[in-house]
Amino acid sequence: MSTVTNGTTRRTRTPYRHDMVGSFLRPQALKDAREKWARGEIPAEELRAVEDAEIIRLVEKQKSVGLKAVTDGEFRRSWWHLDFMWGLDGVVKAESGQGYLFHGIETRAETARLTGRIRFTADHPFLDHYRFLHRLAGDDAVARQTLPAPAQFLAELQRPENAASTAAVYADADADRLLTDIAAAYREAILAFYEAGCRSIQLDDCTWGMLCDAGFRETLERSGGSAEDAAAAYARVNREAIRGLPEDLAVTTHVCRGNYASAWASSGGYEPVADTLFGMEEYDGYYLEFDTDRSGGFAPLSALGDRQVVLGLISSKDGELEDKDAIVGRVREAARIVGLDHICLSPQCGFASTEEGNLLTEEQQWRKLELIKEIADELWTDEP
Repeated sequence: MSTVTNGTTRRTRTPYRHDMVGSFLRPQALKDAREKWARGEIPAEELRAVEDAEIIRLVEKQKSVGLKAVTDGEFRRSWWHLDFMWGLDGVVKAESGQGYLFHGIETRAETARLTGRIRFTADHPFLDHYRFLHRLAGDDAVARQTLPAPAQFLAELQRPENAASTAAVYADADADRLLTDIAAAYREAILAFYEAGCRSIQLDDCTWGMLCDAGFRETLERSGGSAEDAAAAYARVNREAIRGLPEDLAVTTHVCRGNYASAWASSGGYEPVADTLFGMEEYDGYYLEFDTDRSGGFAPLSALGDRQVVLGLISSKDGELEDKDAIVGRVREAARIVGLDHICLSPQCGFASTEEGNLLTEEQQWRKLELIKEIADELWTDEP
């Protein structure tokens, strides 16, 4: 990385100075095709053709607004997390008694449930999805693969409605094997993406956002659990999955507080988890939500060390365009703690963590990414 005129360095790997989290609003043509496919009115091949066409347009648009790392927008998924889990051996799609609870809304009631030992295999559909994206990215962009974090999978399997099926496969005496199998499956998955050309993996993780929430921690304690034990297990499974990967593979994580139809699920600053979360030196960078005061202040970033932080200061939940000067001011505020060279900028989350999408228009979505590029050009001079 070379030095630019303001003393910072030019980013040559993810995260980049102007960046994004991963998912995009689904175009109407894609929504229509998915509904027809679900009703049995079109075959999977026809749905795939619509997905391909919309992803081609999406990648071109990402490049046009200056993004150097592109995704497929998660256009082939219904959920940001469950679709990957459903593709693992030993995991099935299941109905749950209750959806995920967000502020003022409940999601569809779906989950991932165990039927056997967890394994990753080469026929996982995400591999073909990535190969298509990699071809589209070409030589002028990095094709980023987003995945739910291993900790997120562990948390899914520990939901009350999944406890019995998880215990049936991994008895209490075999609890250690559960974490080991999750980490091994993820490690094999990441290496398979690497062999397919991937050099940027992003692990999306709501577990830490929940542990930031005082109400969640209290509920966990009342049920006989421990926030400290949960954090230790989440950190362990994540670290085992990503330890010792190829040096030219950038591994980052996005910490989320919930993102469903513009609703949120948890609140609270990073203080309760800072030492554990930011102590995972295996990560190259952290995409962190800071778009509202629900995320607390920047002080916990002092635990980051030399890693990059991508400040999620632009909301993906509403269409109102942020004030440029206000965002610049907040970046400079964070820079007093970690230094401008350790900062990048992005939306606080994806625009459509599920196929429903957030409550804004595609035009507003792209304008927000253009604003991020404008701010990055101002703060980090000579950045390409």
